[in-house]
Order: sequence, then structure tokens, then C-alpha cells
Amino acid sequence: MIRTLLSGDLPRSRVLALLLAVILICLAFAPFLFPGVRTVDTAARICIFIVLVASYDLLLGYGGIVSFAHTMFFGMGAYGVALTSTHMGRGFDALAIGSITGAALAAVLALLIGLFSLRVRAIFFAMITLAVASAVAVLVSQLSGLTGGEDGLTFKIPRELGPAFKFGKETFDGALFGVKLNGKLLTYYLIFGGSALLFLALLRVVNSPFGRVLQAIRENDFRAEAIGYKVVYYRVTATCLSAAIAALSGSLYAIWLRYVGPDTTLSMTIMIDILLMVVIGGMGTIYGAVIGATLFVLAQNYLQNLMSVLSGMTEGWPLLPELLSPDRWLLWLGVLFILSVYFFPSGVVGRLRGQR
Repeated sequence: MIRTLLSGDLPRSRVLALLLAVILICLAFAPFLFPGVRTVDTAARICIFIVLVASYDLLLGYGGIVSFAHTMFFGMGAYGVALTSTHMGRGFDALAIGSITGAALAAVLALLIGLFSLRVRAIFFAMITLAVASAVAVLVSQLSGLTGGEDGLTFKIPRELGPAFKFGKETFDGALFGVKLNGKLLTYYLIFGGSALLFLALLRVVNSPFGRVLQAIRENDFRAEAIGYKVVYYRVTATCLSAAIAALSGSLYAIWLRYVGPDTTLSMTIMIDILLMVVIGGMGTIYGAVIGATLFVLAQNYLQNLMSVLSGMTEGWPLLPELLSPDRWLLWLGVLFILSVYFFPSGVVGRLRGQR
């Protein structure tokens, strides 16, 4: 059953299987294992970024396509939910229509970009996607009447997903293992369930005949063309699938935050973060998205706190307290990334699977 669920793509490493199992258990029971606002928020972000990074790995790792427009598709899904919820009111129909519309528009835009630019060399395609993404980000910032401009949009989600909604009063007296049974808990499991389904769908795609052809094109597109495969067709299809799934992850992000803005969804900083997560986890391995996103989001949220503790422990020592100052957490994040690339050149998953 597990083999079928994972589309036959097993971890192929006991250590990797153990790591993935631990991450799955921690995310599945995060509200009960780590009952705190910040920890649950971190778990939800990990779920969303796993899908976002995996969708980008479909392009980069499996298709060999470098794109800088992934956050644009991510933002389209987020703004789709925000706009429909703003104009249609708080309801599940607004969330569904916004998510589907955002994914559809992302796929159509990816189709147009792909048809016009995937025939050129990879570097030119990357530059075209960068230009389009930058133009869309500027446009969103300037259309303040529609998108809220730099301030973004705050919207309301269905009451059942809000913290004021309570359930389980008769059976569990409104709490289970000390955790309040409210709409926030339901929202978390909506994010977790949606992310899990999208991740399994991506696993199915990369392990299908389509995914095998995509890998063949990555290795040698001229040979794939010579034996009869339409390279442009497969690359454009992969781009559209990747864009649609990125948009759906953006919809989940918007539902969780109940806010969208250029900095939270369209920023080039997020694009760089996605690239780092792919490299850390391992390109061409969907499981790499799980490892990469988990390590990176945890570092973003807790490395500063860890450095604060270490700085306090080394107080009175020469130089160390300054080096370990929480204000320098980005420096140490960069050092950790360099070390991960040096010791895991094929990513954590690639190294664990014995790849070189």
C-alpha cells in the first residue's frame, strides 16, 4: 500500500526513510506535540514550502529548466484566494474558486511564456522569466485599488476556520490533550492535508512515463528529439504543471496567513530561498523538497534564538559573543549553506541514496 501511495518511489535509504518518517509524524501531530502559536505556524509554513519547492524541482531537477518566475505563480494563487474572498465574502466557495482560478491563470501564463521562450537556450528562458516576474511584481504593487499595493490585502476566511469557532465540546469538552479544538486547528489540517495531496500528486507525475521522458530530455534533449519525443511539448507541459501546483501552494499560504502582499508572495527573496531549499535537499529528488524545506524554514525561525543562547553561554570569552550575536544569523545561515553544498554536493537526499 505504501509503495502504491508513493508511486513506487521509495526512499531507498534507511536513514532517509527514518528522517522522512520523523518529519511526517512531527507535521501530522504538530498542534499536539508542539502546542504553541509560533511552532504551529512554522509547521504550516514547512508544509506549504515543501509543495512549493517540490513543484520547482519538477522544473529544475527533473526538466533541467531554470526559471525565476516561480514566486509569480505562487503569488497568483495567493492573490486569487484574497480577491475572491474580498469580493465574494467569507465562504468555502470563495476559497475554492480563488484557488482554481489562480491555478488556471498561472498555467495559462506559464503556457504563453513557455511557447514563446522554451525554444531558446536555457539562459535566455531564465532571463525572460525573471523579466516577466519583475514586471508582474511591479504591476501588483502599483494596482493599489485592486491588489492593495504595497500594503497588500487582508481578508476573512470562513468562520469554521477561525479561532472563534469551537467544536468537540460534548465529546472532548472543547480540548484534546490540552489543545483547543477550534477553527485554527481545522485550518492547520486543511493546510497539511492539501499539501500532502499535492506532494503525492507530484510524486505520481515524476514517476509516470511523462516524468521519465522529462528526465531523458534533461539528460540529452537532442537525443530525445531524435527518437521521436516533442521536447518543447514536454517542457511546456512541465512548466504548466509546476506553475499550477505552485499557485495552489500559494492559495494554501494565503488561507493560513489571511493576508497577501508583494513581500510575502512575490518577493525575489522567496525565489532565492526556493533555490537554496532545492539545492540543500537535492535536485531531481522530490523527497529533497521535504528535507530542504524543513531544514531551511527551521533555520529561518530558530537559528537566531539558538545563536542568542550560544552568545549568552560564551559571554566573557574573546570575540565569540560578537560572532554568535543573533544579529549575525544570516551570516551563519550562509555558512551552513556553504557547508551543506560542500559535504552534500548532490543534496542531502542524493548523498543518503548514495548518489555522487
